Amino acid sequence: MFDLTFTVDARDTTTPLTLAIDQMVIAGWTGRDAIARDKHIAELEAMGIARPASTPIYYRASARRLTQEDSIECCGGDSSGEVEFVLIGWQGRIFVGCGSDHTDRKVEAYNVTVSKQMCDKPIASTLWELEDVIGHWDRMILRSYATIKGERVLYQEGTLDAMLPVNDLIARGFEGGKFPDGCAMFGGTFAAKGGIRPADRFEFELEDPVLKRTIKHGYNVMTLPVRG
Repeated sequence: MFDLTFTVDARDTTTPLTLAIDQMVIAGWTGRDAIARDKHIAELEAMGIARPASTPIYYRASARRLTQEDSIECCGGDSSGEVEFVLIGWQGRIFVGCGSDHTDRKVEAYNVTVSKQMCDKPIASTLWELEDVIGHWDRMILRSYATIKGERVLYQEGTLDAMLPVNDLIARGFEGGKFPDGCAMFGGTFAAKGGIRPADRFEFELEDPVLKRTIKHGYNVMTLPVRG
């Protein structure tokens, strides 16, 4: 277990909140639209990554991989980010944030679970109360930008109506349909525009067009040499 400090944006006020995180779950293949979901599966299959055993599927990774830093270090040049909404449980409440499921694609080709453990998972320092956004959940927008060889491009974009509803996602992944305190869960992603590829910098955001606010964060990717 370890602590992360966030700022809770409750529309008319902001409050610092330190949360104890003791588990991280990365939900995959959470698309509500089977066509879009299968497109992302096919995208990874083209890279030699096997189809998932089930959809959705819930991977586990060390909670210590969560970070709010503005840079991460990765071995080799085969990793890339993915924008996702993040749910965090605390004292019976659920908060919503935004993060990047940064993953080693070379390792992912032979073991997805291991690949999830290979890289840090950047997360923004702002959270919203789930109850403040659940009424217009499907209208919220996930978006990411990648800086590749000096050019910043739109990498992913989509509205949450393409994902399984929150209650459904929780019910399928947790005993009794109850989201546990101290759990941080990444909720799935969209296909990359132009295909999955590494970047020197990755920026991600969750936009609430109804309450007109955005959670965002960005980080540089430092590549470490692989000595064979």
